Amino acid sequence: MLITCLLSLFTFLAPPKNLLTALSSPVLFRGDERTAYRDPAVLYQKDSLFVFFTLVRTEADNKVYSYTAMSQTKDLQHWSPVRILTPRDQRLDYSSPGNVVRFGNEWVLCLQTYPRPDYTADQMPRFGTGDARLFTMRSRDLHHWAAPELLRVKGPDVDEKSLGRMIDPYLLEDKDEPGKWWCFYKQNGVSMSFSRDLRNWTYAGHTESGENACVLVENNEYVLLHSPKNGVALKRSTDLRTWRDWGSLITLGQAEWPWAQGRLSAGAVLNLKQNPRFSKYVMLFHGSGPKTEEAGDFDKNASIGIAWSDDLLTWSWPGKVLK
Repeated sequence: MLITCLLSLFTFLAPPKNLLTALSSPVLFRGDERTAYRDPAVLYQKDSLFVFFTLVRTEADNKVYSYTAMSQTKDLQHWSPVRILTPRDQRLDYSSPGNVVRFGNEWVLCLQTYPRPDYTADQMPRFGTGDARLFTMRSRDLHHWAAPELLRVKGPDVDEKSLGRMIDPYLLEDKDEPGKWWCFYKQNGVSMSFSRDLRNWTYAGHTESGENACVLVENNEYVLLHSPKNGVALKRSTDLRTWRDWGSLITLGQAEWPWAQGRLSAGAVLNLKQNPRFSKYVMLFHGSGPKTEEAGDFDKNASIGIAWSDDLLTWSWPGKVLK
């Protein structure tokens, strides 16, 4: 009995195991000839990592469908079954979740549509129409989600048809004005709109950028991660108006990864430096390959990977060989 009690006490007092160093592969979700995992969004809540992503499937009728889906894990090794959150409809193809934020007593997930009516595998790749728009979904528990609601980021007087093609939303509370929220989205570089209720929005301008914006607040500055033609790039700003490039293009181990040699992009970062189970910035991203997306590995052979950093500039991943 004494030995059992001592072992239990030791287990209780032992420092939490670092989950990153236990990984043997950077690939968390691996695509194949009929499946693509893209555009990860990440939330850490109640000792679990929730990952939302685009799931693309070539189905039995040879049609290609996109869904917003999710899975969760407590240890990065064992994942809950992938759960689809959005309908099967090529006129919508809800996808590219940006992030999940807490607003009042609800969780709010932002995402987009990516319409590709009558899209079949023999047409690969085919990109979304000009009807792509931004939406939010709401939940009380991160498991049951209400139907998507249109994000009128140009203001209530601009009808849906006049919004123009927009993709890749991301929500962030203003660093200086609590209660003021920003939506970043891909249109004319990255465009920005603000709101105080996440329903009524005012357009505020745009800046040069790639796609898949992810924005952090670090040292009283905004840090924008975005995806150019390949890799993940960084910008910094104190006021969301004037931006400066920062650091080098991030391509991680792409040169040695056949599964990502076509393109590496869509970096989504959480600051988990104060969490002893991680103690790092953690980035999820997707890689496609070995073909380029234009050559066909866009809706297939795309996988979600993981990397981590102390400073957002120098990155490590499972199996990295130090030089």
